[in-house]
Parts: sequence; structure tokens; C-alpha cells
Amino acid sequence: MAMILYHGAPNGPSLIVLAALAETGVAVERRRIDLLAGDRHVLPGISEPVALNMGIEGEGPVLVVDGEAMTDAVFLAQYFDELSEKASLQPSDPYAHWEMMMWCRQITERLSPAAALLGNVEFSQETLGAMSDEQFEELTDRIVSADLRSRWEILRDGAVDLAQITDSRTKVLQAVERCEQQLGDGREWLMGELTIADLTTFAWLAGMEQVLPESFRDKPLTTAWLQRVRSRPAVASALADGGARAATFWAPGPEINRWG
Repeated sequence: MAMILYHGAPNGPSLIVLAALAETGVAVERRRIDLLAGDRHVLPGISEPVALNMGIEGEGPVLVVDGEAMTDAVFLAQYFDELSEKASLQPSDPYAHWEMMMWCRQITERLSPAAALLGNVEFSQETLGAMSDEQFEELTDRIVSADLRSRWEILRDGAVDLAQITDSRTKVLQAVERCEQQLGDGREWLMGELTIADLTTFAWLAGMEQVLPESFRDKPLTTAWLQRVRSRPAVASALADGGARAATFWAPGPEINRWG
């Protein structure tokens, strides 16, 4: 089975998959691409590019297995986990597994659009704004989804709704508070044992420490948990690929109005 993982810098959804890959030890050919240059939309051997545009996370990693494109970081992390012979990143108990998946869903639906919006405004808008109209048009012409294309255009034009920014800041703070509450019984990881929920939450939340440091103030349990995740060899290895600026790499993500 031939597997190629196309991924961006280790932040957001690409970090979820890279950390899961390192934790599980699955052998996959890795190819880093520049998501902010639109490289994801010109991957070789993908005959149905619309497959790349249907994921809810926007510009996320793509796993190509025997020519078929697979997307969405949480599902890819599960896929690697189920291929692995190592200790699982998913609870075996059915209820605990449901709890983990519900947590991941809520992070994907509420935190990830907020973090992506704030991260892109902070770090990516200037890069896109510096492109010529011709360069930007060439990039966005590759994007099949009109919805995803519009996210690129809004970001470049600086037309982000201020109400969305305010709402996104609120959602980041709510995610931090939820982690603080979840960790309040003394557990080391969000589900008790290390799971995909930890990797998913960390990947979207860690980049917000630089953007919204006030959201983490007086949140000692969450701050300590972030450091535990960051210190895991698999996560540290993934982050090392991005260097000191790993948390500043963003590309258009989920459309925030979709999730409310």
C-alpha cells in the first residue's frame, strides 16, 4: 500500500497528523508543501481535486493512499492509529471512545475556525496582501470549492468581520476554560489517557498562546498540560520541523459562520 502524506508546517491540522504519525510509528512518505502558496491544490496524481475541498478544516493535510485522497486531520489520526501496532491513541471502552470523538468534534467545530481566523489575520494576511492580483488569481483559480476560495479572498482583502474576530476570541477563551475544567480532577491528559483529543486540542490551541496570551492567564492546569503535550517526543519532533516559528504558520481554515 503506497501512502504519501502532504502536509504543511507543524501547526493546526498538519500538526495533529504529524504528531499522530510520530506517536503511532506508521511508515508514510512525507512531503511538506506550502499551504499558503496553494500547493495543496496542485498535488500530483489527484484526479478529482474536489476531494481536497470538502474537508471542514480548510487547508489541511492530505493523505494519498493508492491514488485516493483522504482528508480531515482527526480522521487521518484515527487511520494511522488503527494501522499501528503500538499502544492506541483511542480508548477501547465504547463510551470513552464516544467521549473522545465528541470532544474532537467540538474542538473542530468551535475552536478550529476561531483559531484559524485569528492566526491568519495575525500572521498570513500580510503575505497574501503582498501578492499581485495576478499571482493571487492564479493561486485561487486552482481551488475548486467556491466556499474555500472566498475564505482566501476575504483574508487577502482584509474584509474579516470584526464581530467574527470578537466571537473567535471568546471561543478561544471558552476552549481554554473547558480544558481547565476537564483537568481539574488531577488527570494528566484530557481523557485520562493520552488520546487524539490531546493532539487535536493542542494543535489548535498552542498557536493561540502567542495571539491571545490573556486567555491563558490564571489557567495553570491548561498551561501545564500544554507543556506536557509539547514535551512528548513525538510532538517535539513534529514541532522541530517548523522551528521557532511553527505556531505562526497558518492558512485559511474552516469558515467560521458554518459553526456559529
